Amino acid sequence: MEFGIFNLMSFRGHPDGIPGVVSDTRTMVTLAEDIGFDVAWFAEHHFTNYSISVSPLVMAAHMAGATSRIRLGTAVIVLPLYQPLRVAQEIALVDQLSNGRLVLGVGTGYQPFEFDRYGVDVKTRADTFLAHWDILESALTSGEVSMPGHPDTPVLLKPVQEPLPPLFVTGGDPRILKRLGALGATPFITAGWRGSGALIQMAAKTREAWASAGLPGPAKIGVQQYVCVTDDPSEQMAAADCARFVGRMATGLRDPEIAHTGAMIDEAPLPDEPPLDVFRDNVIIGPAELVAERIVSECRAMKPTHYNCFFQFGELPLRIAARSIERFGSEVLPVVRRELGLTESSAAVPAE
Repeated sequence: MEFGIFNLMSFRGHPDGIPGVVSDTRTMVTLAEDIGFDVAWFAEHHFTNYSISVSPLVMAAHMAGATSRIRLGTAVIVLPLYQPLRVAQEIALVDQLSNGRLVLGVGTGYQPFEFDRYGVDVKTRADTFLAHWDILESALTSGEVSMPGHPDTPVLLKPVQEPLPPLFVTGGDPRILKRLGALGATPFITAGWRGSGALIQMAAKTREAWASAGLPGPAKIGVQQYVCVTDDPSEQMAAADCARFVGRMATGLRDPEIAHTGAMIDEAPLPDEPPLDVFRDNVIIGPAELVAERIVSECRAMKPTHYNCFFQFGELPLRIAARSIERFGSEVLPVVRRELGLTESSAAVPAE
């Protein structure tokens, strides 16, 4: 099973401003490489402080120069917002710049706030995704694009990893699952602050959708979870507050309009928002022993092929996030691997 680190890059008023968020991300990614994580992932969001990572490909290219081993993933390229020929060339270039370390995550996106400001209809995002994917795949695999509505176009740049970098996909549209599943894509899911129970249910539904799309199973699956390894109750509640912040943002941005001052979103409470300790208990926050036990339990329930950790979610202070990932590497990962019978090269959780 692979382990990844997810970099959302939220901004809540970092004392060093936007450069501080970027610097924190570099620190966390290089720590992840030193610890032995397989992939560092970068988000894509636009126009708000929910995330300053407007281009996961730019972040992957930047981190390619600061790392040497860890793979670099896009989580995800919101394909309907792109000109497909341009992004195909950028994907190939980043794979070249990183010496074949790119992991390609793609999805439809979901935030009307972003789509409206790009002049793209969020309601047609699945159709647009599929049309763009046809062009992108042709450019990356054949080195040319020849289809109705497009002049014949030679494409010089191709990825190091042929025919395509490893694929991950978000969203449940059966047409997209079928199209990319045939190429070996891994579906990627997160339940956010709702935690383990909701994530396990999502994994089951994702595999049902995979089967409904006529794909052989069981599907590979990548899961994402908030993780903070700390014994300090005050740090645990600080992490819970950051999980709540991300949950409020992600939920609010599903509406076409959200209260905001400039690019700073007003942090409105969730509908029927639970107390802060519920956020702490839903996600994986606590001492190393608890974190390892929870991850082992999730992995046994879901059999993921990729387990991705949010460590610095909601602009959790770097001193807490960095110590958390260090303890994860020294105290949690060895226990998880031992309990699940994994080696560093294991591809999946073995069936019981």
